Amino acid sequence: MDRRQFLTSVAAGGSLALASGHLRGDDHCEDRTFATPEEARKSPPEKIAYVIGVYAGTGVKQPDYLATVDLDPASKTYSQVIHRLKMPNVGDELHHFGWNACGSCHGHRARRYLIVPGLVSGRIHIIDTQQPDAPKLHKVIEPSEIVRQTKLTAPHTVHCLADGRIMISMLGDEQLNGPGGFLLLDEEFNIAGRWEADTQGMNFNYDFWYQPRHNVMVSSEWGAPKTTRPGFQLDDVKAGKYGHHLHFWDWSKRRIAQSIDLGEQGMIPLEVRFHHNPASTHGYVGAALSSVMWHYFKEGQEWKAEKVIEVAGQELKGWDFPVPGLISDLVVSLDDRWLYFSNWLHGDVRQYDISNPSKPKLTGQVWVGGLLGKAPKIHGKTATGGPQMLQLSLDGKRLYVTDSLVSSWDNQFYPNIAKQGSIMLRVDADTTKGGLTLNDRFFVDFGQEPDGPARAHEMRFPLGDSTSDVWT
Repeated sequence: MDRRQFLTSVAAGGSLALASGHLRGDDHCEDRTFATPEEARKSPPEKIAYVIGVYAGTGVKQPDYLATVDLDPASKTYSQVIHRLKMPNVGDELHHFGWNACGSCHGHRARRYLIVPGLVSGRIHIIDTQQPDAPKLHKVIEPSEIVRQTKLTAPHTVHCLADGRIMISMLGDEQLNGPGGFLLLDEEFNIAGRWEADTQGMNFNYDFWYQPRHNVMVSSEWGAPKTTRPGFQLDDVKAGKYGHHLHFWDWSKRRIAQSIDLGEQGMIPLEVRFHHNPASTHGYVGAALSSVMWHYFKEGQEWKAEKVIEVAGQELKGWDFPVPGLISDLVVSLDDRWLYFSNWLHGDVRQYDISNPSKPKLTGQVWVGGLLGKAPKIHGKTATGGPQMLQLSLDGKRLYVTDSLVSSWDNQFYPNIAKQGSIMLRVDADTTKGGLTLNDRFFVDFGQEPDGPARAHEMRFPLGDSTSDVWT
């Protein structure tokens, strides 16, 4: 693809004070993006994180909130929640969220606003982080208006596009059936319609990532909200109500060009991650229920997928079948060398050297929770859940972990999260030889929140992270 074709493709697909001290007070938002992954890796260590706090399914009748957590080891409030921004309504179930700007629009737009959807309510919150340590609510997009204009519900993954618009994967229609689609917001956060030209070939929807140099977007499949929202039922898997496909979209035509059926070893493919190098066609997707990591890549004009890691099920008293690892999240370091993923039910976080994308090598493993009972007490507390959401620092040396998946599934597999709250941990990564070590200084107990124990889900940093940015 020559330069003219590349720029046309991008357009069609799209058609802190940092040097020292805390990231506090007014911030130069225009300085928060980077032209390349290499530049991002050289940035100073993250000082704060934004973390989703959720009260769904806990019995606490309070709004969900955005917690600001101090990540600066030199700070007196290190490892504490220093600010809470409550949403206006109860019952949103905040889940994933993202930025209005990233590497794809570096030099043209400032990374200032967080787009924070409610997975259950369908409501979308726009949050202004100009004052990084005390974000403010900027705008709310009501679900009734989204349904009226697009017939879409259950917002999930958020990515910015190179032309300034925001794209959000939507998991259902107005009746909570699949396949869902993709919602667009304009630069002023007004509804701009649906991205996809049609949904032919889609069964379900979940995560997505785009790689404009190759005119491609990849999307994955969970299940329709009508199926997933009440909780997990094995009979639903047998009835074909959960996904096992990867879809490769023609980015400029906005249609599925190729789908890969991952079969029984690819059940419920959730998070998808391309390499950060925009010239690469390599990426990974974790099949949660099958506990298999798949490597996808382009060979000639065809996309292919190969199984590269399989986590064996473990026998456990009270279970009628071996307990799957349940790969629920994965991240790739900005240098594309390290892959990390969480086994939510087993309780371990793993590090793999992916210098050869087809042959990952296990280099680190740490136990931080899970059903198998292998995790130590952390700050005197027994983990109430398993490792779920991951977020990696830009330099690749610090991996942050929370434990809530989604409220109905939490209450099935880890009911104590609702009673005792989530925890947030830090795992230190050796990026030279490989290896993981639980950091014993950092521990955020969401069981001690002022309004009662809360679930903790996705995390973001003001300067971006390992899943926030797409480079073009």
